[in-house]
Amino acid sequence: MPKKSTSYELALPHPNPDVPAYQWLYEAVRSEILAGRLRPGTRLPATRDLARQYGLARGTIVNAFDQLASEGYVEGSVGSGTYVSRVLPERLLEVVSTQAGTPAMHGKRQPKVSHYALRTQLFPGYETRPTRAFRANLPALDLFPATLWAQVAARRLRRVSMSLLLGCDPMGYTPLRQAVAAYLGSSRGVNCAPEQVAIVSGVQEALDLTARLLVNPGDRVCMENPGYPGAAAVFKAAGAKISAVSLDEEGMRLETTALRGAKLVYVTPGHQFPMGITMGLARRLQLLDWAARSGAVILEDDYDSEYRYSGRPVPALQGLDQRGLVLFTGSFSKVLFPSLRLGYLVVPPGLVDRVSATISITARHAPLLEQAVLCDFITEGHFGRHLRRMRQVYAERLSTLLDCARERLAGLLEITGVEAGLQTASWIHNGLEGESVAAAAAGRGVEVTPLSRYCHRPLAREGLQLGFAAIDSKEIRRGVRDLSMALESELERVSRIPGQTAHR
Repeated sequence: MPKKSTSYELALPHPNPDVPAYQWLYEAVRSEILAGRLRPGTRLPATRDLARQYGLARGTIVNAFDQLASEGYVEGSVGSGTYVSRVLPERLLEVVSTQAGTPAMHGKRQPKVSHYALRTQLFPGYETRPTRAFRANLPALDLFPATLWAQVAARRLRRVSMSLLLGCDPMGYTPLRQAVAAYLGSSRGVNCAPEQVAIVSGVQEALDLTARLLVNPGDRVCMENPGYPGAAAVFKAAGAKISAVSLDEEGMRLETTALRGAKLVYVTPGHQFPMGITMGLARRLQLLDWAARSGAVILEDDYDSEYRYSGRPVPALQGLDQRGLVLFTGSFSKVLFPSLRLGYLVVPPGLVDRVSATISITARHAPLLEQAVLCDFITEGHFGRHLRRMRQVYAERLSTLLDCARERLAGLLEITGVEAGLQTASWIHNGLEGESVAAAAAGRGVEVTPLSRYCHRPLAREGLQLGFAAIDSKEIRRGVRDLSMALESELERVSRIPGQTAHR
């Protein structure tokens, strides 16, 4: 576009005495440009001419033009004059649409995605909503020592080093890896050196790393039924064939047909999700023996095992493993708070280099400053004290739930034995369906999760998952009362349906 010259004076709005002169001129010229009255390529009057026209100092005009030039509205140089820019900043922010109300991509070919992308489905995270009975998988966030955490974080930031700002090894911050190895060795019976510990963003990243390293499309992966849906989502995205293995009172059953040909077995032996079963020592040894004979690898998810209320803790599968068959993972999200995306993956020595290489080209490393703060929180003893305090709080809340259930839910809902964790499973009596009960409970402000949502194939009985850790005793009592009324109303509704029989 050829540059246009103008010899006429600019007709700008009357100056505002309450605004600095250079600011008034800047805004006035900018408005003329955006309105289209000063078109792209138009030459603006010389600064001396504008100064004379409006009775301003030439320096004031220069300051306004400099600001317009810095923002891309005008261009030019000494000796050649000043011109309205050919491409205005606002044009770069516009989204071109072929037709009003028509998406910009209309008529364009969508890019082809990989098979992995087609298999991947959104796994929902936490929703921000009021906590009520009986929301599961959530700690008591109102009791977390946030002020103490802030003090630890502030102290760490005040003495931050250049190396901490620079980054760390893909496997994580070395002092934190040492602290995690010591913690797992004393509290879980995990046998590992700090070099085997990878700090990850949580169990989901550990699952993804394991799938990337060990699973090819078409490989068979075994997991519990019912089981953790986040694991199933990862394995499906990897193209694995999932084999759902049923449970008994000892946890995953070692059925030959279900386990045959498995490349990987995913288990939650410390506190099975969602049933809460603790796998006994004999079953753990049998599983390790089977893996050694079959050539399979085991991924042990230490789900919710920090909070144990009865029974003696059983050593982790990883601690019993003498052949390097077990990977061990856990997270600090449920112990401390969910937005702390830090967890760990303990890998056999032979996989350390592979895990490190994989992290280096994906996450690079977990957030280093948060790793350092968590390390201080652990090594200064705050983590252990918080665990002991919350174990007592959760035990009291569980006791309240069990007492109220015996009083108000007898004959309606049977809560299974609870040894650990933040929630418990329960069986529905009278032939009612879990989804209908959950809907009836939601209508009374009670949140329960049908066990069927965690199943790959139907269970013999309908059940519910009830969380107790995140709510106080008053809310637990209210929840039990309203859940009992929901069960009674659902029982009456079903009994009125022709051909339906509710078993009392």
